[in-house]
Amino acid sequence: MPEKPEKPFCLKDRARSFAFAFRGIGFVVKTQHNIWIHCVLGILAIVFGLWLRINPAEWIAVIFAIGFVLVSETLNTAIELMVDLVSPEQNPKAGLIKDVAAGAVLLSAITAAIIGLLIFVPKIINLCF
Repeated sequence: MPEKPEKPFCLKDRARSFAFAFRGIGFVVKTQHNIWIHCVLGILAIVFGLWLRINPAEWIAVIFAIGFVLVSETLNTAIELMVDLVSPEQNPKAGLIKDVAAGAVLLSAITAAIIGLLIFVPKIINLCF
């Protein structure tokens, strides 16, 4: 099969691709209640970071952890939509795929929580003693 010639760079096409990406993020925020929880917890982590004056390396870890969870939840939504598209009827394998994707979100959330505990708990203890 012959390869398609590569399209030349077009600023209009790049802008359109960003619009599609923002539409996807908007869909996730509007339809997935779990991402609301992740966003609230992410905002709380940022507030705690400001209050406790975490250092730049700690900020990197906190921002990465927040992004990791939000990306995981977004990918989980995409996987669930794809599974529903290709297997609209009940199917044990389709259900397992959705469970595995949800498990990935849980693992990212646990990782983020551990990062938060490692950064914030010592600083809170230092404030109290």
